[in-house]
Amino acid sequence: MNWYFKVLRNYAVFSGRARRKEYWYFFLFNLIIIMILTSIDNGTWLFSQTYRMGLLSCIYSLVVFIPSLAVLVRRLHDTGRSAWWLLLALIPIIGSIVLLIFAALDSEPGPNEYGLNPKIT
Repeated sequence: MNWYFKVLRNYAVFSGRARRKEYWYFFLFNLIIIMILTSIDNGTWLFSQTYRMGLLSCIYSLVVFIPSLAVLVRRLHDTGRSAWWLLLALIPIIGSIVLLIFAALDSEPGPNEYGLNPKIT
């Protein structure tokens, strides 16, 4: 849970590097929270059949959008890639798969142009 709060504390920090552990724990807790909020939305009047989304899960998604983007940018930096690689997400399916693979790769050993290796510091 500390990794989740660490990402939220670095709300809009797009510089530096993020370990795999930081990214994936944030991803896991985000997924759990979204599932809980979606269940609450479905069980109450907060879910809209017209738009196929719930109010609570939509608000939460908007709140964590910037931190999610920031931690993904820092994760890309940790693998030695610039934030411009996020544009791959615009390519349907294949772009998301490539970004998923990049997020799963190990850190570049030692310092790179984006900072020191977070595993060492």
